[in-house]
Amino acid sequence: MKVALFIPCYIDQFYPKVGIATLQLLEKLGCDVSFPLEQTCCGQPMANSGFAALSKGCDINFIKNFSGFDYIVAPSGSCVLHVKEHLSNEEDGIEASQIRNSIYELTEFLTDILKVKSIPASFPHKVGLHNSCHGQRGLNLSSMTERMLPEFSKPEQLLKLVAGIELKKAKRNDECCGFGGTFCVFEEAVSVKMGKDRVKEHEDNEVDYITGGDTSCLMHLEGILKRQGSKIKTIHIAEILNRVL
Repeated sequence: MKVALFIPCYIDQFYPKVGIATLQLLEKLGCDVSFPLEQTCCGQPMANSGFAALSKGCDINFIKNFSGFDYIVAPSGSCVLHVKEHLSNEEDGIEASQIRNSIYELTEFLTDILKVKSIPASFPHKVGLHNSCHGQRGLNLSSMTERMLPEFSKPEQLLKLVAGIELKKAKRNDECCGFGGTFCVFEEAVSVKMGKDRVKEHEDNEVDYITGGDTSCLMHLEGILKRQGSKIKTIHIAEILNRVL
């Protein structure tokens, strides 16, 4: 299968190792991966701030770069959800629709498309999983406590395949970390308090790492951890699944 790798701008600029880990992991699992070099922002920051009309250039460029692939995979639930729900182009509506239906968040792609049953990875540490809102409630990557349905988690399902890992579940494991894109800028105090609440639960579990599928949320938690002088580190799930001792 022909797979295109979509790396959101904040990963490209601040956490390039996450993009590299995603590429290496997909190749290990037998995918023929391409990285369109002219890809840029998906337009989510503008849309979230009320300027959706200004993201049309992003839509046109996204369609130009990612047309013709069987699947598009990204290590970011929020960006994938934005593309799924908002990508459009009046002049090329069919292509836009095909892209919306073929883009996947990484853990979703591994479980639903590749149907991964084993991963040659090792990570002998205590790890807490943070469920990001876009992935959980938008992409249905894991169950939600507000709905009386059987419990499931695609990220957790994959992490359990990693040798040596010890998963520690937070009490309120589907609560928002407070990042919320531009929310953390306009509502700084509320955002920080929400982040501190999430960190506290992981500290109570004495984890070594907090992982998740959205680097944006992990970046928010990382800032709080560092300011508190915590020894807990953050790590994207792709880096764990790609980790070999």
